[in-house]
Amino acid sequence: MTGTDAGAAATVRPDAVVASLRDAILTGVLAPGAAVTEGLVADSFRVARPTARIAIDRLVADGLLAREPHHAARVRRLDRADLADLFAARAAVESAAVELLAGTRAIPDAASAAHEKLLALGADASYWAIDIAFHRALVQGSLSTRLPRLHDQLMGEIELAIAQVDAHRLRSTREVEAEHGRILDAVAAGDAALAEHLTRSHILASRDRLLAHYDAQHADSQHPDAQHSAAQHPAAEHSDSQPER
Repeated sequence: MTGTDAGAAATVRPDAVVASLRDAILTGVLAPGAAVTEGLVADSFRVARPTARIAIDRLVADGLLAREPHHAARVRRLDRADLADLFAARAAVESAAVELLAGTRAIPDAASAAHEKLLALGADASYWAIDIAFHRALVQGSLSTRLPRLHDQLMGEIELAIAQVDAHRLRSTREVEAEHGRILDAVAAGDAALAEHLTRSHILASRDRLLAHYDAQHADSQHPDAQHSAAQHPAAEHSDSQPER
């Protein structure tokens, strides 16, 4: 590395690398299962390997990357059981936080700002980042000190899931916007039971759409006849590319 390259690498902070990698993961540029190595990150962002290592470690801690011992980190791939469990945990934490928030009748400024952004968004525009900001603001605004910490532990996987809901247009911008508005109305009215119910229903509706999409995408591999055929002919899918011997 030349002196100029070293100087350029030194000016790139891990936070900037983390933000760029996070965006690449959530927009699908880095697909589920893709390897994210220190060498790849160092070369792509012209940073030193220690900086690349810090960025990867942070994304592993956030749940966006998964890493097994002695293997490269990979973009986390959420299976059906992961999605069901994630949304169950998310619904429990967020509905409890919003129920507490409704007791104050105070809507956090950040939640109002996110809702205004969603209202101004085009019907076909990507909304996942605004949606995440809205829900995070509601949880952070609750009176609980522990629920936000629990929510933070789920955030990486929540981002992965909501980005999929948005990317596949499983829920429309206007649908999400309307449900957010009803949650805010319930909080402002101090109706804790309704706020809790609306939040839980909103989250589980996204879960149901995503699981239905997952099942449709994996229908062939889950079909008993397909599994039986694959077991009998394990090399069939490679027959066109392998020469005869």
